[in-house]
Amino acid sequence: MKNFKVGLQLYSVRQDMERDMDSTLGAVKAMGYDYVEFAGYFGKSAEEIKALLDKHGLKCRSVHQTHDVFLTAPEENIKFLKTIGAEYCAIPWMAPEKITTKDGFEKLVADIKVVGKLLADAGIKLLYHNHDFEFQKIDGEIILDKLYSELDSTLINPELDTCWVHYAGYDPVEYINKYADRNTIVHLKDFDCKELGAGPNYALIDENGNEIKPKSREENEFKFLPLGQGRQNMPAILEACDKASTEYIIVEQDQSLDRPALEAVKMSREYLKTLGQ
Repeated sequence: MKNFKVGLQLYSVRQDMERDMDSTLGAVKAMGYDYVEFAGYFGKSAEEIKALLDKHGLKCRSVHQTHDVFLTAPEENIKFLKTIGAEYCAIPWMAPEKITTKDGFEKLVADIKVVGKLLADAGIKLLYHNHDFEFQKIDGEIILDKLYSELDSTLINPELDTCWVHYAGYDPVEYINKYADRNTIVHLKDFDCKELGAGPNYALIDENGNEIKPKSREENEFKFLPLGQGRQNMPAILEACDKASTEYIIVEQDQSLDRPALEAVKMSREYLKTLGQ
């Protein structure tokens, strides 16, 4: 298996980053992460962030950033990314109606055609970080698949979040394989729940012909966990990444209720080491 470049999505430790970015980045590096993915900059300039990255021997190759900033102020936002060393910029999340409705989807496609080219011209690749709601369908096609069928790899590529793929009722391995030549960065995230929350549930009806609504995450007792502690088959996911074009694996844990966030992401890093990463 290839040696992946292992990174941490800093949203996982956002309270620590806000309190003390310097010491947090130092702790992240000490755990064995060599790469970080930003999700917000906590008032720091690009130059300040780059100096902290250099201080701790970290590299930022990707960020989470809403795409609309490149429509309103492209030059300054592209300059920021270039300064901190980012080569990838992932759309992290959007209100579901902005992609799950026909009008919203069409506007997003139009926006990506503009933003994707702007970033590509600057040497930065645009990515899309999925959640579970993109596995709903428009005209019988899974929205996430529709996005990648209508927009080629010169404009946008996946940043597959393996947790949300699985929670939506699909196999993360199959989705990594499906976009094997477009998956440079894959998000590793573990979780547990009583039952999967979406996917096939969207199409189910009861004996009276009424639609069965998917259960909420709360009803499913959904919970984020450190890698190796939940439902995910991480060895199989890494094997799929090995056969795909994946270069970076990014650990993300949106929330840690049982232990401090820094402890949780350290557990994930230690687990990856047991898998040879």
